[in-house]
Amino acid sequence: MTLFRLMTRWFPLRVVGLALTLTMVLSACGSEPEWDLRDVSGLLPDLDYELERAADGATVTEDAYAGEVRVLFFGFTNCPDICPMTLQKFSQAVRSLEGGADEVRVLFVSVDPERDDREKLREYVSAFGDRFVGLRGPEPVLRDLAKRYRVTFGYGEPDEAGYYDVSHSSAAYIFDREGNIRLLARQDSSIGEIERDLQRLVGQ
Repeated sequence: MTLFRLMTRWFPLRVVGLALTLTMVLSACGSEPEWDLRDVSGLLPDLDYELERAADGATVTEDAYAGEVRVLFFGFTNCPDICPMTLQKFSQAVRSLEGGADEVRVLFVSVDPERDDREKLREYVSAFGDRFVGLRGPEPVLRDLAKRYRVTFGYGEPDEAGYYDVSHSSAAYIFDREGNIRLLARQDSSIGEIERDLQRLVGQ
């Protein structure tokens, strides 16, 4: 005999229905809604870096934009697809935020310091909006930072013209206002998913 039939045998159906409804409501109230992006809270280190800002050449750390929700993404300006597509997604998502666009900062870290000088990097990120910041540094510093967030990057063999490709991880890391790691956006994450989770973080 099922639990429902057993309950209705001893209690009026009206009482059983009320009890089940109350149980469902209390269960819903006690659980947090799931994130659209991957929740990596506590699985990766909090925000920590010391790099050169392309806009003015100043050395900045994680404290530069304290109090804002920050996105950390590694790439390079000659990237033909992943970088512009990812940055465009975040650009659209940030612009769609309801009153929270000024509270999100996207940090684009170049892993190609040989070609991405300050001017080139500054012009590149400015195309996506004023909430985007270009950061650069010497390769050893970049290697240490990439290792911190389990990012990989490498360089291909130069062709006759000296052009070489750069391979790199495509994930974007999202930190809350205190610099705590919270979410990971992957290449297949949609603009809507990014927007909803950014909006939720801004509101916390």
